[in-house]
Amino acid sequence: MVDRDGPLDLTILLQHRRIQMRAQAEAALTAAGCTVHVSSDGIQGLTQLMYLRPDIIITGISMPQMDGLGFIEAVRRLEYLRAVPILVMSANTSPVLKTRARNIGASGWLRDPFSKEQLMAAIRAAVPVTGEG
Repeated sequence: MVDRDGPLDLTILLQHRRIQMRAQAEAALTAAGCTVHVSSDGIQGLTQLMYLRPDIIITGISMPQMDGLGFIEAVRRLEYLRAVPILVMSANTSPVLKTRARNIGASGWLRDPFSKEQLMAAIRAAVPVTGEG
């Protein structure tokens, strides 16, 4: 749960094949108060999820070894992660790809390149909010 206006106190798995995208997102998330674990592909991400219980997952689509769609399908097969929101971070905005991602369990889509504000808004939209009253 996140406070609508306060810092984000979340544990996040962030994965993307491009180090620049990971670094940009990681810096913004860390500055916002998040604990960020990074991965460069779906296999590495699944390995981290063996011990990590994130509040939200942010994944790219085009990654080596296991792409983002395969990763989302694998995560959704794990009972203890079924309710964790998954945001897709991709420059590809194909409606067909977005629909496929949603159908297999993605919670939202963040087009890259993105601003810090867009990243924070996407996370706040995906994670349950506290402080409403």
